[in-house]
Amino acid sequence: MDHAASTSTSSGAPASDALLIEHDAYALPGVVRVTLNRPDAFNALSEDLIAQLQATLSAIAQSDARVVVLAANGRAYCAGHDLKELRATPSLEFYQTLFGRCSALMMTLQRMPQPVIARVQGIATAAGCQLVAMCDMAVAADTARFATSGIHYGLFCSTPAVPLSRNIPRKAAFEMLMTGDFIDAAKARELGLINHMTPLDALDAEVAALAQRICEKPAAAVRVGKALFYRQLETGIEAAYQMAGQAIACNAIDPVAQEGMQAFIEKRTPNWRA
Repeated sequence: MDHAASTSTSSGAPASDALLIEHDAYALPGVVRVTLNRPDAFNALSEDLIAQLQATLSAIAQSDARVVVLAANGRAYCAGHDLKELRATPSLEFYQTLFGRCSALMMTLQRMPQPVIARVQGIATAAGCQLVAMCDMAVAADTARFATSGIHYGLFCSTPAVPLSRNIPRKAAFEMLMTGDFIDAAKARELGLINHMTPLDALDAEVAALAQRICEKPAAAVRVGKALFYRQLETGIEAAYQMAGQAIACNAIDPVAQEGMQAFIEKRTPNWRA
């Protein structure tokens, strides 16, 4: 069910016609649902939508939100960049600026402390597939499909290749990039592009259940964990162990972790505030 409430937000990010924001989504405190709302344009990432998403996510990153759900309205999740806009301004300077801003947006998804769940109800192509790959987790309807289809139009999906090749096996990524062929949700789950697949009418329930499981964990541990997860991925294994050892030592001394360990020893539920 595609819906989102257009509201003002405590994070300072205003909702708009093209981007809807709902706080306490799924009746879960701390869950923010951000919904792409250009259904007639297949939620293509126009220059304006990229700017709105950047401002919104940056504001949420500074808030006390616990989980972000990145959703979309309409038949498509996101069809990538707005090709009409690209064709209307055939300038190297414009393209460099636009793709640079899009890359910055993608990095914001990774760098923000809150886990981000992609809620994929339809096709996700090119930069839309990139969005899914850059989110920390993804839940898709069983009818969703994914492709890096730029090759069909003489435009190799160079930037989508970056997260795609870090999500799925190398040869599978290369085939998607070179052929532009679609894969279905079942294949996307098999390859590791998405976490869960569900019938469309159960999509919100599946997303809500995943978000709730994260919200039940201590916020400090989740934030530390996300930051460490990505830092160590881009580091050699010896340096990664050094980094991870320092992170877990700092985490372990935190009162939340101390209470968690004591609760385990005493065989009781931890008494903490997230």
